[in-house]
Amino acid sequence: MQYNQAMRNEFTAIIERDGKWFVAYCPEVPGANGQGRTKAAARRSLVGAIALILQDRRLTHCATCRKV
Repeated sequence: MQYNQAMRNEFTAIIERDGKWFVAYCPEVPGANGQGRTKAAARRSLVGAIALILQDRRLTHCATCRKV
């Protein structure tokens, strides 16, 4: 099976205002949070957090599979 690096995922982004900041989170990816002074900045921060979490999960999963 070949892995496609260009695969795209779609997730829900909940963005709320908290004073002067916008806070974003993704219900489908526990622990994925972002923040920024604008909605766009909060969304970009959230996208980065989701990417890191998914990368970590892939690496952890691949390492587990190699041990079997």
